[in-house]
Amino acid sequence: MEHSLATELTRQLIQIESTDPGTYELTIKDWICSWLISALHADVRLYQDEVLPNRFNLMAELPGTDPGLPALVWICHMDTVVVGNGWTVPPFSALERDGKIYGRGACDMKSGLACCLSAFSYAAQKSISTPPRRTLKLICTVDEEDFMRGSERCIQSGWVTKEDWILDAKPTNGQIQVAHKGRTWYEITVTGHTAHASTPWKGADAVAAMAEIIHEIRTAIQNAPTHPDLGQSTVTFGQIEGGYRPYVVPDQCKLWIDMRLVPPLCTEQTNRIVQQAIENTQTTVPGIHASYKITGNRPYVEKDEHSPLLRHLHKICCRTTGVETIVSCFPGYTDTAVIAGTLHNTNCMSYGPGNLECAHQPDEWVAIKDILRCETVYKRLADLIF
Repeated sequence: MEHSLATELTRQLIQIESTDPGTYELTIKDWICSWLISALHADVRLYQDEVLPNRFNLMAELPGTDPGLPALVWICHMDTVVVGNGWTVPPFSALERDGKIYGRGACDMKSGLACCLSAFSYAAQKSISTPPRRTLKLICTVDEEDFMRGSERCIQSGWVTKEDWILDAKPTNGQIQVAHKGRTWYEITVTGHTAHASTPWKGADAVAAMAEIIHEIRTAIQNAPTHPDLGQSTVTFGQIEGGYRPYVVPDQCKLWIDMRLVPPLCTEQTNRIVQQAIENTQTTVPGIHASYKITGNRPYVEKDEHSPLLRHLHKICCRTTGVETIVSCFPGYTDTAVIAGTLHNTNCMSYGPGNLECAHQPDEWVAIKDILRCETVYKRLADLIF
């Protein structure tokens, strides 16, 4: 199997644990910083920004000569999810077998980060003889697998702007993915009062009330309009707690909800759905009181057919693979989605090695041929800065 700088970097990055929660990103950030210093011999500037205690965003910048051109930005997160159970190979061994590299973060997204490091090195070496016109940035973020506070800080610190061309290296199954469902999180609390289960009418059943709320919200979301690109809005009732014993009418219940929203449905409208469900339930289950709060609110991102980054990237991908590259939607939420939704930047998208279905799984893996493909695409994309 053919190898490259990106495949070797993938192996080395997997061997550095950066789980979130767990080890976090300090060790891998220091390793990347040291590698950039030793590997690059050009006018490259390095910046660090402490987002959380001992958790630093890292940016390498190759300045361009024309400040009027949008910067080309690769953004990759350094953290991974926890290891979890069910592994049949050591999760940090970077085992290579049958054309694949195994390990936690193999596809999400240490192979993508490795490809960006390799392509950044390529551009830096080329810049020694040919000064770039367009600025190139490689941003390595923290906390993507949790609250995405790393990408939020990049916006606050001015590391990214509305005009930049921004690409993350998430696993995209060989596709360019340019749109995202919105993500709204709710926490609903219901209170009632206790009674003996033999005389439930003397109490106010908080769990029964929550069941009514769930049913009404679920029905409303299922009946919401679909979107031609993003599909159907969804709701997941991911966590619930309440009650004491089967023979006690429960006086409290708490629920956490994940909604993935597509236009025209937005958080303002789902607030009305949730509030209406609460008001109706307070009538049908006398004696209870319910309230809600929003614990996360990310807007949806729609595809921009006129994006210059999309046009260039699609052309490069088709030329590299020899086949038509599919342009689709990313099913989750990424650092680029945070930037696109916050800054209304229509040149934010995902293209990286691996299959998203392997991410977060035991025995996570990435195909070496995917690494080679993306490494080539990123290098050709880097040529656009000159």
